[in-house]
Amino acid sequence: MFTFDAMITRFVNAPAGQKPFLDQIAVLVSEFSLPVLVALVAVQWWRQAERLFVRHVLVASGLSFFLGLGLNHLVLLFVHRIRPYDAGVSHLLIAPSADWSMPSDHATASMAIAATFLVNRMYGKGLFFLAASMILMFSRVYVGIHYAGDVLAGALTGLLAALLVWKLYREGSRIDRMITGIF
Repeated sequence: MFTFDAMITRFVNAPAGQKPFLDQIAVLVSEFSLPVLVALVAVQWWRQAERLFVRHVLVASGLSFFLGLGLNHLVLLFVHRIRPYDAGVSHLLIAPSADWSMPSDHATASMAIAATFLVNRMYGKGLFFLAASMILMFSRVYVGIHYAGDVLAGALTGLLAALLVWKLYREGSRIDRMITGIF
């Protein structure tokens, strides 16, 4: 399995360092798209249409985001995968990371957002966030910071977090009414 993962990673990362325009786009996407996605979620707090439902989804999105990252920290207690650039698999275009490679926090966070919108039947926004998440995940492999398997594992962690929050954080519950009523 590792050989297949390294092969896909090499394939995606192969043009890195040879296509300056593509490199710049990939670096920008890799480093700045997650904060932009979070901002796009946050600004919806003041949306008027379906206000309480949208706010419920936004809170669920934040909970999924943080739960997914928490699950990643649990995984990191047991999985110590070196970065692909340290293994000679990829060419790194951004600053190296000091932590382990699997799972990808960027993939987890972005997929948690997308999956939350999708499971709550906000399909238009959910598909937008899903597309953005996939572009972000591709960029993380392209810039050489992750193996393809790392972003897949991160995406699965984000999906799991979103499903757990969807099952446990109920719309209209006392805590939901309290949080969605702020401002």
